[in-house]
Amino acid sequence: MNKIFTFFLVAILLGCQTPKDKTAAGKKPTNIIFIMADDLGYGDIGVYGQSLLKTPNLDRLARGGMRFTQHYSGATVCAPSRSSLMTGQHTGHTFIRGNSERGFTLANEGQYALESDALTIAEVLRDNGYKTGAFGKWGLGYPGSEGDPNFQGFDEFYGYNCQRVAHNYYPTHLWNNQEKDSLVGNDGKTTETYAPDLIHQKALAFLDKNKSEPFFMYYPSVIPHAELIAPEKYMAKYRGQFLPEKKYTARKKGFDEKEYQVGRYNSQAEGHAAFAAMVDILDQQVGEILDKVHALGIAENTLIIFTSDNGPHLEGGADPDYFDSNGPLRGYKRDLYEGGIRVPMIAYWPTKISANSTTNHLSAFWDFFPTAIEIAGLQKKFNKIDGISFLPTLTGRNQEKHQYLYWEFMERGGRQAVRLEQWKGVRMNMSRDPNAAIELYRLTDDLGEENNLADQHPEIVKKMEDIMRQAHQYSEIFPFKYEKAENP
Repeated sequence: MNKIFTFFLVAILLGCQTPKDKTAAGKKPTNIIFIMADDLGYGDIGVYGQSLLKTPNLDRLARGGMRFTQHYSGATVCAPSRSSLMTGQHTGHTFIRGNSERGFTLANEGQYALESDALTIAEVLRDNGYKTGAFGKWGLGYPGSEGDPNFQGFDEFYGYNCQRVAHNYYPTHLWNNQEKDSLVGNDGKTTETYAPDLIHQKALAFLDKNKSEPFFMYYPSVIPHAELIAPEKYMAKYRGQFLPEKKYTARKKGFDEKEYQVGRYNSQAEGHAAFAAMVDILDQQVGEILDKVHALGIAENTLIIFTSDNGPHLEGGADPDYFDSNGPLRGYKRDLYEGGIRVPMIAYWPTKISANSTTNHLSAFWDFFPTAIEIAGLQKKFNKIDGISFLPTLTGRNQEKHQYLYWEFMERGGRQAVRLEQWKGVRMNMSRDPNAAIELYRLTDDLGEENNLADQHPEIVKKMEDIMRQAHQYSEIFPFKYEKAENP
């Protein structure tokens, strides 16, 4: 059945049925809140080693819950990472594998859409009695498409449909389900309504509205993705606290830095202060969500997960080296080295997760789908899922382990990576040469991926080659360049 038709049919039926809010044991299913920062590095949080930026609320979340030290994003850029999260599949299988817009413009915004028969975790939870809401940046299908969040399992959506529109913090509009919400004082050149503030209020309202029934709230924040810009009340706290940086200059002819222009980065001159201010905003918003679930009396039945969609960016004047955003890791956003894909993850669930605990369990975005299924108490099995539930890790039980983790990336000449126990394999330029050499690193004593051991361990390299070949399924929409010739 067409998902667009299904969405409207479900909206009608939901008003006529009793929610399936009881498990077999008669208990209300656990609420799930998944907060995802945008381009926040592994080392950008205090409990992960950050010293220049202050993140008291994220640190508080970690002290009350569990910190993952070996968790990975779905991909090294926005859209495929989100696709992996929603579908429970790694980038060798999930439908969206790159940031493709295919000719869309600001007037006709949005990214390439998830296919109509893609199954998302939001759909599964919604169809089993959960209220579902998404607040922030979507990027998996232009408005009205099959990939629109309303047609991929979310009862409510408020925020940026389009990743490119989300480059601006003072956009002319956001999307409220299927309607454009024009923002007061934002006409494309003026800056009155800071979009993250408005999105945050909508998210808090969702919690208030659904406190008495099971819910899944997906909160893909746009912070701290470039542009680097924050309201003055936050900027004033950080001016003069950091060493001066090279001023970011827009790459647009005729740009007047005093005039805001929608459609390009409008980073503030004080880039270091702006980045610190943005992380401050993100941290405060996480704290408000944490305080809200406690004030509503639902904290003990609510799992909160915080993570980031990929490693730190180098765009819009960002300076991750100054803040040591990668910590000990090599690489940035768009790399398949650890700095591009290893991300912070904190899980908070009073009475279920031991406070101030740490785990080195190997996990990735595609594990969230089966984890949420198990948390919801559903006894269903789903085909074509690459993830493994990490609920046993959260609750102190024996944990099944991955045989391997796999990533691929169409851009930058084509890249593949595999995590196999302590080993990490990275292949570059494979779009040009599918048999390109594999770099091999032993992360247990080389977390910075500095020493290529491929010549010393040919048997491990062969295993990596086999995994890369088996884990990759051809995509007509997102092929490696050599595959276009083989699959005309």
